[in-house]
Parts: sequence; structure tokens; C-alpha cells
Amino acid sequence: MLAVEQQGLDDDQCARSWASSGVMHLTGPASGPPSVSPAGIVRPLRGLAGALASATSRLGSEVRVDPLALASQRAAFTGFGRNGSRSPGGFAQMVWARDGWVTLNLPRPSDTEALPALVGAAVPAGAWGEIEGRIAGMAVTEVVERGSQLGLAVAGVGATGAPQQPWSVRSDGPGRRRGRAPVVVDLTSLWAGPVAGGLLAEAGCRVLKVESSSRPDGARRGPAGFFELLNGRKEHLSLDLPEPVAVNELRQLIARADLVLEASRPRVMHQWDICADQVVEAGTAWVSITGHGRQGPSRNRIAFGDDAAVSGGLVVSGDPPLFVGDAIADPIAGLAAASVAADLLAQGRAAQVDVSLASASAWVRAHAGAPIHRPVVRTGSGWAVELSDGPVPVHPPAVPDGLTTPPKANS
Repeated sequence: MLAVEQQGLDDDQCARSWASSGVMHLTGPASGPPSVSPAGIVRPLRGLAGALASATSRLGSEVRVDPLALASQRAAFTGFGRNGSRSPGGFAQMVWARDGWVTLNLPRPSDTEALPALVGAAVPAGAWGEIEGRIAGMAVTEVVERGSQLGLAVAGVGATGAPQQPWSVRSDGPGRRRGRAPVVVDLTSLWAGPVAGGLLAEAGCRVLKVESSSRPDGARRGPAGFFELLNGRKEHLSLDLPEPVAVNELRQLIARADLVLEASRPRVMHQWDICADQVVEAGTAWVSITGHGRQGPSRNRIAFGDDAAVSGGLVVSGDPPLFVGDAIADPIAGLAAASVAADLLAQGRAAQVDVSLASASAWVRAHAGAPIHRPVVRTGSGWAVELSDGPVPVHPPAVPDGLTTPPKANS
């Protein structure tokens, strides 16, 4: 199975890459300097990018990406900036509980409506100060357990332990190559899964993006250019899921595929009578991207990129902790999923693989090393990191050239 080789970069090299990536621009207090301390994540992220290049070269068409540019893509389209203890997108917030920090991610109207139930009191959903006060009297485990039961994306800082690899593999066996170009059925949405599918399309796979006509990919509601960047190389199919005829058509697509990418909670596939174990036994690889794992008690927990990263410990330490980048668990998990998927296809293997946003983030944090400390200084209208050979400017996010189809301008 694919192994990730760590990159031997010194702190100045990490800080230089971090400053130029766009992610540093998104990290730190809203009204203060960007933070250089998480720059060590350059090492494991470059290791993941190297694993992708190795796997895709064996698959037939080598794909090389700048993993940090990948992590700042969305903000290049949205114009997000750093926001301190609130995520760049504005939906996730650090909150003090009785024994530690938690993050609440509330991107949906129903999330805000559930806050009174979370704190166990009939407080107005918009009374944030009172809600914070109630949470301050609760233990972290209580906040996470109750929030998870309510379907909220909530996590304690650093609650997820680091795995040996940014993915887990089970049910490994021989695959069946059905055509010249591997066929990938992409059932994912938003960011992490579409990144993986887009990179596999870049590697020469035939990627079929399947959406429900009643619930299309939520990324379609965001910047059109970002959606095109992630999905422009794929074929697209809309099915009337969960109608029985559409589910049967989906089963047939999966039966003809070399690999399935999916990011739903396990119960969704169970409702459609689609069993990943049986799919793998028939010779089709199955790569799941989940919030907190496909197995175990957290398999149905909700997670998004910001809260999952916090659970994995990707924060700037402090009171309160600060978010690192924009939903950075999404591109991390997407890069990991693409790497292991390409390796399976190159080997002609069928396996069931789980890439957890929280665990992949914890793996990156574990291999980042100690926080990096370098002076960050004002330079006119911007910022620069002082390194041994001089200052390096901190760049805002920019869409990387040549990753996938150039984005279309938003109307």
C-alpha cells in the first residue's frame, strides 16, 4: 500500500512556502498579523503531494500539485480573509467550555435553531452571548456528544488522535480493470471529494460525477469558477435519487466502475441497499471520505472542513485558539483520497478505504513538528515574514495554474 515520505525541510523553507501559499494569509487574528506558527504542515502536505505524483505516474499520467495552493483555492474565489477564532467563512466559532475549547460550525439555518437544545435552555437562538455562557458551564465531552446527537458539526480542539497514515484500508483484494481508462463514479459534493475526483480526472481517469436532481452538489450555490475548477474535467449525470429506478441505475454504474468515491454517512448507502463490502468483493475499489470515520461510534457524526481540522488539532494555539486556513481539512482529505485511490487503480486492487477529515488533519498535525516562530512585519499594505536571508511577502490566495480546467468567470 502507498506510503507517504516526509519532506526534510528546515523551518525557513517551511515558512517561505507557507507565506507564499495563500493559507498563511487566512490564518491569524482578523485585525492583526497573519500567523507563521503552523508552517510546519508544509512537510506532511508536500509528502502527500509526492505520494499523489508517485501513484499517478504509475497509473499513466503523473499529476503534480502544490498542496498549499490547493488549500487556499476556495478563498481565491470567495475573497475570504483571516478571521481569528471565527473561521474565514464565518460559520465556525471557537467557544470555551468548562474544561477546554470547542468549535461550533453552524452553516445551515437548522443548526442555529438547534442551539437552545444544545445548551438545554429556552434561550433565543440568536442570543450568542447567553449561549456562550451556557456552554461555559458544560464539559467538552457533553457539548460534543449532545451536539452530535442534534446533528451539529461540533468538535473539541485536538480530540482526534493521529493515525499512522491519513487513511485506513480494509477488505483489500484484486480489482477488475474494465477498460483502457479507469472509470471512477464520483458521488461526492462540496470540496474534499470533488478535489479527489478532479485530481483523478487529471490523471487520465474517466470520472463520472453523479448528483441527485433533488439535492445537487451544494458547491453549485457557491462561486461558479470554483465549482468548474473542481469538476470541469468530469462527465456529469443527474439522477432522480432516491427513486427506485434511479437507485437501480446507480447500482449498475457502480458495478461497471473501477472505483467509487463517496462522502455520505453510511446509513445513506444502506437505505439504497448498496453495500461497500459487496462492491469491493466484486472487484470495485471504494474510497469513502467521512467526517470522523466510517466505522465506530462516530460514523454518523456531521463534520465540515473547519471543525474537522480543529478536531485534528490544526489550530494556532492560544486563548482562544485560531483557525488554520479555510476549511483546511477538506483539501487535505481530498489530496489523501486521490493519492490512495490512484495507488489502488495503478495496482489493480479493490479495497475499502476510509479517509476521515478529522484523522487526516490529525496526521498532518502530528508530522508538522513544533510551531515555527519568525517575526511577521508590516510592509506597506501587506505583511512579510523575516527569514535569515531577508523578508518574504505573505501572498493572498490565488488559483493555481494548470491544476484542472481554467475556471469560468462568475457572472
